[in-house]
Amino acid sequence: MVLALVLLGCLVVLLAVGLFAFGLRRRLIQRAGGTFDCSLRMPAPEPAAPPGEEDGKGWAYGVARYSGDSIEWFRVFSYAMRPKRVLSRDGIEVLQRRAPEGEEELALLSDAVVLACRHRGVRLELAMSDDALTGFLAWLEAAPPGQRVNVA
Repeated sequence: MVLALVLLGCLVVLLAVGLFAFGLRRRLIQRAGGTFDCSLRMPAPEPAAPPGEEDGKGWAYGVARYSGDSIEWFRVFSYAMRPKRVLSRDGIEVLQRRAPEGEEELALLSDAVVLACRHRGVRLELAMSDDALTGFLAWLEAAPPGQRVNVA
């Protein structure tokens, strides 16, 4: 009986430490400023793909952070302090924007807008709020002179 209580206590402590670590990581990522909630799907399915033959993977919920001429994307459910993806401003080409369709409505935040992009030849989709989208497009358009910027 005592052993079971000790094990249960250790489990509760480990769970509390894990949740604290998630919160601390998110706080450290946001400390630098310029963060926004952003889901990512990479590689995204091509629009001409027949139903059932899409090569895209599912949506991953994350946090994106502006860092100079790139955006660093972090998975929410991870302990890693390094970004999972880094998208450079000069490599992003915006293809289209759309509202979530079908099951995407359940996987994304309620006010999300899906932005189809191409980054260095790889098709990807970003889902973010209208406010975050406005900031993202303004950041893309604010590229230094001489950089090619394509905003649909």
